[in-house]
Amino acid sequence: MSVQDDTQARLAQAVAEEAGADKPAHGVLLSDVAAVKVKSLLEQEGRDDLRLRVGVQPGGCSGLVYQLYFDERTLDGDLVVDFGGVEVVIDRMSAPYLDGASIDFADTIEKQGFTIDNPNAGSSCACGDSFS
Repeated sequence: MSVQDDTQARLAQAVAEEAGADKPAHGVLLSDVAAVKVKSLLEQEGRDDLRLRVGVQPGGCSGLVYQLYFDERTLDGDLVVDFGGVEVVIDRMSAPYLDGASIDFADTIEKQGFTIDNPNAGSSCACGDSFS
């Protein structure tokens, strides 16, 4: 874990403790680069009521597939952490599969998009969209 990730993890924990029981914390980290990209996308949407929802669902060739999308809802049991104004929401069923995962954003000539580095993924398919 980098110094930046460690600092962000401690910040997320402090925010979660401050939030109390209303918004329990989860173990997913959002990099500063990813947070900036999410903010940019939210500005393009022209809405300030959206959160980044991260989850896993059955599917894909390895068994589980990631979901990343904007959601205006916060459901009972959701786990929420704020990363510099970007709320990352995870449902309780997905949390164990995502605990310790890091979300980043790459914008290079080779690839562009959000990436998830998940220590819980025992294996993944060649396309990288699903894991088990």
